[in-house]
Amino acid sequence: MAQRIRAGPTLRDRSALLGNAHSTPPASGRSTPFGGSVYNSNGSGHRYADDLEGQNDEAIEGLSAKVKLLKDITIGIGNEVRESTIQLSQMNDAFAETGGILSGTFRRMNNMAERQGCRWLWYIVFLIIVFWFFLVVWWFRR
Repeated sequence: MAQRIRAGPTLRDRSALLGNAHSTPPASGRSTPFGGSVYNSNGSGHRYADDLEGQNDEAIEGLSAKVKLLKDITIGIGNEVRESTIQLSQMNDAFAETGGILSGTFRRMNNMAERQGCRWLWYIVFLIIVFWFFLVVWWFRR
């Protein structure tokens, strides 16, 4: 079905598309896609043209519905992208704040470690030994 819509009179101006219904057809006659003439002496050509025009109107309505659906989908995608951008920006801010908090905590830990000298290292070693002792005792009591 290779039908093309030409620029020109609108669909509402059907008399411009079909000509005057009471006028006589041109001598050569317009041919249809199926080889017949649009204008017949018995008037069936006008009905055939109306049928084709009705089919075209239905096809245009179908295409308009598809275009509207695509438009709604693209609008939804655009909204989703905007919302995702806002959420990513908020996450970026939260991660930056968390990074600042962690860097401050590490800085304070390093300052504390420098003031304590090597004593904090012995505390950590003692805690590790106690942890392993409890772990071994628990393992063998099972």
